[in-house]
Amino acid sequence: MDLLSGTYIFAVLLACVVFQSGAQEKNYTVREEMPENVLIGDLLKDLNLSLIPDKSLTTPMQFKLVYKTGDVPLIRIEEGTGEIFTTGARIDREKLCAGILVDASCFYEVEVAVLPDEIFRLVKIRFLIEDINDNAPLFPATVINISIPENSAINSRYALPAAIDPDAGINGVQNYQLIKGQSIFGLDVIETPEGDKMPQLIVQKELDREEKDTYVMKVKVEDGGFPQRSSTAILQVSVADTNDNHPVFTENEIEVSIPENAPVGTSVTQLHATDADIGENAKIHFYFSNLVSNIAKRLFYLNTTTGLITIKEPLDREESPNHKLLVLASDGGLMPARAMVLVNVTDINDNVPSIDIRYIINPINGTVVLSENASLNTKIALITVTDKDADHNGRVTCFTDHDVPFRLRPVFSNQFLLETAAYLDYESTREYAVKLLAADAGKPPLNQSSMLLVKIKDENDNAPVFTQPFISISVPENNSPGSQLTKISATDADTGRNADISYLLGADAPPEFHLDQRTGILTAMKKLDREKQEKYYFTVLAKDNGIPPLITNATVLVTVLDQNDNSPIFTHNEYNFYVPENLPRHGTVGLITVTDPDYGENSAVTLSILDVNDEFTIDPQTGVIRPNISFDREKQESYTFYVKAEDGGRVSRSSTAKVTINVVDVNDNKPVFLVPSSNYSYELVLPSTTPGTVVFTVVAIDNDTGMNAELHYSIVGGNTRGLFIIDQATGNITMKEKCVVADLGLHRLVVKANDLGQPDSLFNVIVVNLFVNESVANATLIRELVRKNIETPVTQNIETTDASSPTSDYVKIMVAIVAGTITVILVIFITAVVRCRQSPHLKAAQKNKQNSEWVTPNPENRQMIMMKKKKKKKKKHTPKNLLLNFVTIEETKADDADNDGNSVTLDLPIELEEQTMGKYNWATTPTTFKPDSPDLARHYKSASPQPAFQIQPETPLNSKHHIIQELPLDNTFVACDSISKCSSSSSDPYSVSECSYPVTTFKTPVSVHTRPTDSRTSTIEICSEI
Repeated sequence: MDLLSGTYIFAVLLACVVFQSGAQEKNYTVREEMPENVLIGDLLKDLNLSLIPDKSLTTPMQFKLVYKTGDVPLIRIEEGTGEIFTTGARIDREKLCAGILVDASCFYEVEVAVLPDEIFRLVKIRFLIEDINDNAPLFPATVINISIPENSAINSRYALPAAIDPDAGINGVQNYQLIKGQSIFGLDVIETPEGDKMPQLIVQKELDREEKDTYVMKVKVEDGGFPQRSSTAILQVSVADTNDNHPVFTENEIEVSIPENAPVGTSVTQLHATDADIGENAKIHFYFSNLVSNIAKRLFYLNTTTGLITIKEPLDREESPNHKLLVLASDGGLMPARAMVLVNVTDINDNVPSIDIRYIINPINGTVVLSENASLNTKIALITVTDKDADHNGRVTCFTDHDVPFRLRPVFSNQFLLETAAYLDYESTREYAVKLLAADAGKPPLNQSSMLLVKIKDENDNAPVFTQPFISISVPENNSPGSQLTKISATDADTGRNADISYLLGADAPPEFHLDQRTGILTAMKKLDREKQEKYYFTVLAKDNGIPPLITNATVLVTVLDQNDNSPIFTHNEYNFYVPENLPRHGTVGLITVTDPDYGENSAVTLSILDVNDEFTIDPQTGVIRPNISFDREKQESYTFYVKAEDGGRVSRSSTAKVTINVVDVNDNKPVFLVPSSNYSYELVLPSTTPGTVVFTVVAIDNDTGMNAELHYSIVGGNTRGLFIIDQATGNITMKEKCVVADLGLHRLVVKANDLGQPDSLFNVIVVNLFVNESVANATLIRELVRKNIETPVTQNIETTDASSPTSDYVKIMVAIVAGTITVILVIFITAVVRCRQSPHLKAAQKNKQNSEWVTPNPENRQMIMMKKKKKKKKKHTPKNLLLNFVTIEETKADDADNDGNSVTLDLPIELEEQTMGKYNWATTPTTFKPDSPDLARHYKSASPQPAFQIQPETPLNSKHHIIQELPLDNTFVACDSISKCSSSSSDPYSVSECSYPVTTFKTPVSVHTRPTDSRTSTIEICSEI
């Protein structure tokens, strides 16, 4: 029961394995001796494989016949269609199934693999070979001799040797015939339990040996095939003496078992037979029937006397597991006794398993070539293991080494598929010797091994690999064209053409480089210039010759090393610098910029002045030029020298540039009047002069240049009746209106000439006396009037109705003296009252002086003040204006030695100052200049050749002030026009006062006389400034 259960379980498991492995079986029937190219079957249809869509397959469906190497297959399969055809090889059933019983079925088996792997299945095809009548039955010998006793009764039967026919079934022996039996003998056919047909000779008449002792006939044997085949043999019957009793075996059937390893001479069985006769007729002779196979006759020996059967040659169960020994015992009579001895050869484990390799992938010279790109489970071969032993001794297991990427998968009993179990890599292992091991279950087990060589075919699955993915090269510039830079190399793990590498430049490679495709040598085809390009980045490619080719890239950095091949380059071949003439010593003239395209020390440039030059210095590194002198454009307008630039190369290179320093004029000269020559000249103007007529031309010059020397004229004082106007460009004074009687007399015009210098303009003023009258009768009187006019306010003109009348002149003079005296007294009184009220303000000003703060005019208030001035012109002067209504201008005549200390005093109305100075507000924002700023007071001190006016107070004053503004004790103030800047020296050398107001400036020092307000006096020098 346990054995049956184990067998059932094993069968179930085997069926599951076969189902899961995609194994199938298909049976076909084919007759033997079929001609070539006869269609046997169609696997595509018979296995229903036509339902599988081709679109899902990577490759077309293929039917691969799997057979043992060296065998000649009896059938062929169309790989594309699965149709099965016969081949030219002969299908001979008798040869194919020679070792089996005649009546057993004869099969021919082959395996077919259905590819590709997506639909892989292994089909076992069993061809049942149908017998055809291709063999004639044959007797053991062409002449059959038998002996029959003469006293044989009628219908006695005597056995004849049977004929043998290799065909089976109906094609085997079917009938015997006796030819020329002479009516004495007949023939009958009986069938044995084993199915054999045995011929028997029948005695039909009495025999008489003395009458005839020999009969010769023919026996014919026929099969049942179509066409029928037959053969004959000569039967020779001898009539012998009488033998009444036949031998008899004690056992007619004997079955024995003997191991196949029984030694030669071993007794198989002992036959016993008896005969009732006596004497010679009782002697029994044992022999094998002619139906015993030749193999049995070769393996067993029968002692003819004793009937002992022994082993004649070594037995082999695998060659023939059982033998039928038909033994005949004869006493010399015609009816021998028959005994069947069935010898079963028992198995011992004496056969090692055999391994049959049937390749699915056709081998080349015995080696399977498999692509390294083969997928998992790629089928390589069908492995069939067999063992001729029986039972456990014939049960075989098969396996491979564990360290190979292959495995055996069972499909049928004792059949396995060898397939890939892992991905293959040619680069790691190029060849495998797969060891197949087969072992049976005997005790002890026997095993067999076989080697299957698998060679991996290289595929282009490895891209080239650069030895350096980033290649950095340094090359000096100015190289020779075609010079080698480096050799680029790459390796490829593939072989053959897949490892042949070609080197290419990437698309971004500049034309300056060339890469040899075969050697990988990188060369520079052109001379490299670091100054044009210092670094080159590009890619190089390594391409193998596989199909398709694989490409790898690497980055190349070519660094061009500097050589001192460039001289320093000045930004200009010639430099022209423009500096103001008031530039202080060691100030900055300008900057020379020089470059050197080289690198490092080769580009480190040092500057120097050629031909020892003490007037200027240049910073060797920065290129800043500084003067060692003070400039004066009026003395020298330009300076020229050469600057040398030298680099720091090992072999230095240099270049030079011309430097020209142009001294730009600074507005440091104020205008000088040429006409009129002094304040005491006068010009006659006829009352009949029509309006628009030029009555006088003022001429002034300026020693500066350009805009600094361009002058504008204006009337800033006098001209109270507005009778005259002046052209600002030409200086022409023209009559504005027609004269009336009231206009007769001496008209005093204060004319201002200011230049257009930037940023500060300078100016000068002069008094132009115009005497409106019909004639000049008394020039001395006119000069006296001019002189006296200096002492009278500018706002009043001296009128005369008749220049020739001394009385009229005298009356006018007296009136003027009286009016002046009253005015002076009134002014003194009002001034005293105002000063008393302003004492607190004066103390505050005193405190501001101690803090050394300068009060500067605020240019932003100019517009507002100018608007106020226009309104003031329409109103009468207020008492405050009257306090400052007059200043006394005293001319000191330097050429009069006797008149030392005496002065000619001209009282100018303070309106002159109000128009020039008082119209601005004064701010209190201090401005600080740099330490090297020039002393503008000293710089702009007037050097005019004109006589100087001194403005002095009428009475000594103890307080320093400037009409409206009070100044520190130690300051020297420089008056400026509307865009001028004033500088002074004080306890704070960097504090200045900025102003933008026009101040009336005279050619001579002027003393300003104000009312006494303090115990200190102040002397103010008024000068023009740019």
